[in-house]
Amino acid sequence: MPEPYWVLHVDLDEFIAAVEVARRPELRGKPVVVGGTGDPARRAVVATASYAARAFGVHSGMPLRLAKKRCPDAVFLPTDPPAYDRASAEVFAVLRTFAVVVEVLGWDEGFLGAHTDDPHALAVDVRRAVQDVTGLVCSIGIGDNRLRAKLATGFAKPAGIFRLTRDNWVEVMADLPTGALWGIGPRTSAKLAELGVTTVRLLAAADDTDLAARFGPATGPHLRQLALGASATEVTATPHVAKSRSRETTFQQDLTDRARIDREITALAARVAEDVAAEGRPVLRVAVKIRFAPFHTATRSTTLPNPTRSTTDIERAALDVTNRFDLTRPVRLLGVRAEF
Repeated sequence: MPEPYWVLHVDLDEFIAAVEVARRPELRGKPVVVGGTGDPARRAVVATASYAARAFGVHSGMPLRLAKKRCPDAVFLPTDPPAYDRASAEVFAVLRTFAVVVEVLGWDEGFLGAHTDDPHALAVDVRRAVQDVTGLVCSIGIGDNRLRAKLATGFAKPAGIFRLTRDNWVEVMADLPTGALWGIGPRTSAKLAELGVTTVRLLAAADDTDLAARFGPATGPHLRQLALGASATEVTATPHVAKSRSRETTFQQDLTDRARIDREITALAARVAEDVAAEGRPVLRVAVKIRFAPFHTATRSTTLPNPTRSTTDIERAALDVTNRFDLTRPVRLLGVRAEF
């Protein structure tokens, strides 16, 4: 009889902060915040925070200045993407030494697909090997499909192992809010709440017709399938390919001049076009992100009439999207994203 197939989701704990601490062992156990240039007096957001810093309410995406107020004794460090690239590559090299299929999801997480009678023992071996070789700690979720493995990791953190299958799905998930499901963000959760659907249990019991009327014929029923724990099981070794390329700038002084905003958008779009040209893939959509003072962020996008790698087309599309914003408020951040 063939061994059963299991999906493991490996997630590196506090990855960016952990890489920095590995380079500076004296910081171990201290609150560490990584973001921008590492200067909390300058405008930037938190890329990640160590667990010690999170205990003070510091989290990713928070302004560094606010992080400093919440955790005055934190050590602030600049981001170093090349170092994170190297550390991530080392981890996935370790994972590929096991008799499993490895699918990279990002710097700090990936799926393993394995035929085994003892997925817990495999998870223990994987976790130990990652720590022995790289010094980094990971949490591992075990599931009978991708969704359950991914969600299981949340219960495993920090540095643990948790199994979530159809057998314990209702016990573990039913009474949690819909936002606990992978793929349901705050906006979707809020829209579900408007329908009186606030928990995973209620979403699983919701009517597909009602959901389709609110979210569309494909998305609505899909949300209910998430609440049932349904998902694909296949893990593929296909290399991770970015779905977009983006550039953004945080300004130390708010922008109020429209001509200056247009110049900055054009410059960002040109940098994105350079990144796109290096990859040789055509752009299908262009998006613009604007963060207004004090900290409200909005994003707009457009589908291009024809796929393109033209710098001129990308710049023009970015400026057209910018025209759809109310630019009467001061601007603190601009970003341009090209989607493939």
